[in-house]
Amino acid sequence: MNNKVVSRIIITVTIAIPLVVTILHFMPKPDKVPDIIKHCPLLNAILNGTCTVLLIMSYLAIRNKMISLHKKLNVTAFVLSAIFLLSYVAYHSFGKETHYPDGPMRPLYLFILTSHIILAAVVLPMVLVTFYRGLTNQYISHRKLARWTMPIWLYVTSTGVIVYLMISPYYNF
Repeated sequence: MNNKVVSRIIITVTIAIPLVVTILHFMPKPDKVPDIIKHCPLLNAILNGTCTVLLIMSYLAIRNKMISLHKKLNVTAFVLSAIFLLSYVAYHSFGKETHYPDGPMRPLYLFILTSHIILAAVVLPMVLVTFYRGLTNQYISHRKLARWTMPIWLYVTSTGVIVYLMISPYYNF
């Protein structure tokens, strides 16, 4: 594939995913949530936590010039993030919205959640472009973008776990 085709795919995915999630948020939810969907938030937290560890390991691998390991760790993190995305969309297709209760921790929860959501949308095209550049041996441009992508992606994956830990006591399935 040439860069123009890849750019179009990245732009399409970058627009489509937040659009689908937004539409799903406002769609009416069924009265009964399928049992498998009830497990999506925990699965998502596990996937996010695993990606956090993989991203740290990937960073350490590249700092130690272990390029092959770096690639394998990033491919694994990318695949797990794609599985996360499918699970996230499935949950928001069926799952009922859970609200964090009023109290002293609510502003902190809302700050973490808001920054997580915004940066998840921002980092999506960055991950796709960085990943593509790495796979196509465009190492200089890969490295320049990865310096920004990795910390944001790391923040998104780690705050995904924090958001889950904070909201999970309030799930009402």
